[in-house]
Amino acid sequence: MTTLTGTGIVFAREIRPQLRNPIGLVFGMLQPLVFLFLFGSLLSGISSGSWQWFVPGILVMLALSSTTGIGWTLMTELSTGSMDRMLVTPLTRTSLLLGRMTKEVLTLLTQAVLIIGIAIPLGFRLHLFGVLTGLLILIGFGLGLGALSSALAIASRKQQTLFYSVQEFLLFPLLLTSGILLPLNTAPKWLTVVAQVNPLTYVVNAERALFAGEFTASGVYGVIAATATAVVGLTLAARALPRASQ
Repeated sequence: MTTLTGTGIVFAREIRPQLRNPIGLVFGMLQPLVFLFLFGSLLSGISSGSWQWFVPGILVMLALSSTTGIGWTLMTELSTGSMDRMLVTPLTRTSLLLGRMTKEVLTLLTQAVLIIGIAIPLGFRLHLFGVLTGLLILIGFGLGLGALSSALAIASRKQQTLFYSVQEFLLFPLLLTSGILLPLNTAPKWLTVVAQVNPLTYVVNAERALFAGEFTASGVYGVIAATATAVVGLTLAARALPRASQ
């Protein structure tokens, strides 16, 4: 069985429960929507372009929270033994990974489009080509995050608390030092230095520039950061997969 065929089979298996119960899409958007309405409304009193600035950050936050859930799902299947049954099928290990990630990326894309649609009546201006380019970067970044989460799940399969501890320890500092929620213009020097080594910062800046219809160096840096995250994540996940059944 080819990897492409296997990826399609795994994708169909993963997406079927989502299609039967699409309310899960809404629940996955609840936290970003709360931030969108609360922070967006507060910022709208400060700047007329607050929605252009805030919506891209919310989408990156959504990518950060949703695609890393791949590892949680994988961890559950590893602990219950259902993954062992998948590993003895003719499906390649690569297709087992790609099928899951394709489903999560499609879910992310659907949620992102819904949030953009909700933000337009609030004052968000749609620059179509910039938004489409930004969504492509978001997909690449989401793939990398999902792969990294999967690699962590496999590495900590015998000690599940390690997975949650490491993921939470990394996610919040990445989120807070990237300028997703608040601008870093007035941040102390040490925080701006941390932000410069945070790949999430470059993805957020690229999304904001593109969503505003601006094609600048920020977009290039965002592409590089998203691509690097995807390459590193997929490489680590591919190397971890053979140990999934051990």
